[in-house]
Amino acid sequence: METPGSQSSLHRANLERVVRAVRLAGSLTQAEIARSTGLSAATVSNIVRELKDGGTVEVTPTSAGGRRARSVSLSGDAGIVIGVDFGHTHLRVAIGNLAHQVLAEEAEPLDVDASAAQGFDRAEQLVERLVAATGVDRTKVAGVGLGVPGPIDVESGQLGSTSILPGWTGTKPAEEMSRRLGVPVQVDNDANLGALGELVWGSGRGVKDLAYIKVASGVGAGLVISGKIYRGPGGTAGEIGHITLDESGPVCRCGNRGCLETFTAARYVLPLLQSSHGTDLTMEAVVRLARDGDPGCRRVIADVGRHIGSGVANLCNLLNPSRVVLGGDLAEAGELVLGPIRESVGRYAIPSAARQLSVLPGALGGRAEVLGALALALSEMGDSTLLDGTMPTAAPAFT
Repeated sequence: METPGSQSSLHRANLERVVRAVRLAGSLTQAEIARSTGLSAATVSNIVRELKDGGTVEVTPTSAGGRRARSVSLSGDAGIVIGVDFGHTHLRVAIGNLAHQVLAEEAEPLDVDASAAQGFDRAEQLVERLVAATGVDRTKVAGVGLGVPGPIDVESGQLGSTSILPGWTGTKPAEEMSRRLGVPVQVDNDANLGALGELVWGSGRGVKDLAYIKVASGVGAGLVISGKIYRGPGGTAGEIGHITLDESGPVCRCGNRGCLETFTAARYVLPLLQSSHGTDLTMEAVVRLARDGDPGCRRVIADVGRHIGSGVANLCNLLNPSRVVLGGDLAEAGELVLGPIRESVGRYAIPSAARQLSVLPGALGGRAEVLGALALALSEMGDSTLLDGTMPTAAPAFT
């Protein structure tokens, strides 16, 4: 047994600090590990050598600043994480290793009106199919990240009231999936996971403070402050869609009038074009037509961008993020929507905050949330399991 404050307990703590830094980043040079952990270069070198000898990390030659360096990443077979993303019309599952490599990924349509039980059944089946297809050892599964399009109560783990998945209100998605799969499951809303995905793999790399704005059936924001998702005490931080733009505007699903969502979400925007473009129009089609030069679609996209920019300006004034990443189908419009967003930010945000802000399209497209689910599982798993070589045992149903 290690005595607190002893040399052995200090060594163990340093091992865990190094493993955690590498696990969260995917790969780091030894110099980056030293800066991230505050450990000396000599200590990092010794720890990396020990972890390499034990099979926990892999070391490969690389370069940094024009100089030769060594890149450290967790061993590809050290463990497996699974990401599950429930969307408005889809289910997407990905399997990755602890070196941040995606091993398999698959999506299929999901009937939004299906019951929660049917949704969980489909997710369990898809996870089992991908695990079998990749041939991974299920005892290596360290955890699962789960995304849902609605607010999660931080204390109870319940999915809050949502008109996107009405039959799911009151369910405990993490508890249910953990029971089915027999491994720890972490759950968060889709906007937060989109922020995590872009932070680790996409347009948010290299920054510590950002907002990920997702515009789909609703409008939400995932907020990253000092490198961590900010959820608020009740888990509802980032509900940018319910900023009031017009007190006399359309009635929102939340009961208020003139919320940002009523000017930008697909359910409110598409009817504006139905008389000229038909009733089968989708947001994806609107973006495609706008890029092809359709004047009506271009006008609607620009108006949506200006409204989003008003909400982003509020975020700038309150939180002063260095980057805003736009996700969802709307991001495919590129400068047709990003330009009006920047225009509104320049008009309504504090000048110093507006100058420091960059507005970019998401780099991951529809994959942002499921990759964010992988990142969530990676961030929440314990480092002791890696050092001790122990992983949670899966339930018999998980094959």
